[in-house]
Amino acid sequence: MLKIVYVDEYIAVALKPRGVLSEGSDSGGMPELLREACGGEFRSVHRLDRETAGLMVFARQARAAGALSAALQAGRFGKEYAAVVHGIPDPPEGEYRDLLYRDAAANKTYLVTRPRRGVREALLTYRTEATVRTPDGNFSLVAVRLGTGRTHQIRAQFAGRGMPLYGDGRYGGRERAPLGLFARALSFPHPVTGKKLSFREALPDEEAFLLFGDGTETDGKEG
Repeated sequence: MLKIVYVDEYIAVALKPRGVLSEGSDSGGMPELLREACGGEFRSVHRLDRETAGLMVFARQARAAGALSAALQAGRFGKEYAAVVHGIPDPPEGEYRDLLYRDAAANKTYLVTRPRRGVREALLTYRTEATVRTPDGNFSLVAVRLGTGRTHQIRAQFAGRGMPLYGDGRYGGRERAPLGLFARALSFPHPVTGKKLSFREALPDEEAFLLFGDGTETDGKEG
């Protein structure tokens, strides 16, 4: 069942399940699921990878979509992801700035060392929240904030440092499990009132996150 954490006449904030497309009008994508749940039309203004679950905002009219897109381009969206990675980041918090090349045919993003056609800069900041030692190695729960929004950015930047995400077979993760990546916090200005809205969700009860206990006791809220 689709979880909708906020809705009004202009926008809806919902939890995108894993395996569901962020955009598009095809049956089973988020706009279609929202239409079935609420009625009316919904427009995507940002995206998550199909394999990634978490918070997203959708516009219910063209004016709202334009305002949200402008806020996104102006850097007024706040997004925080929870990622479970192999190993222990050193230092425990910091910044990754890389050049990324996206191979659309292979559906994979690579770290490269020199600018060329198709290469774009990527920036994220991270903070290690917990580490755990298991018979299969060390794992870390990391809070990640994006400075840019490149496809597979978090997955590629950590994998490029020998720390692929849990369950991410495409980038070197060994587990046959859901991807250890969750968009757990989202903030942005309301497209009509301008009021800042902030939402936060508990970590999902999934294999990667259960390595660290039961997650956080937080719910989506307006702030």
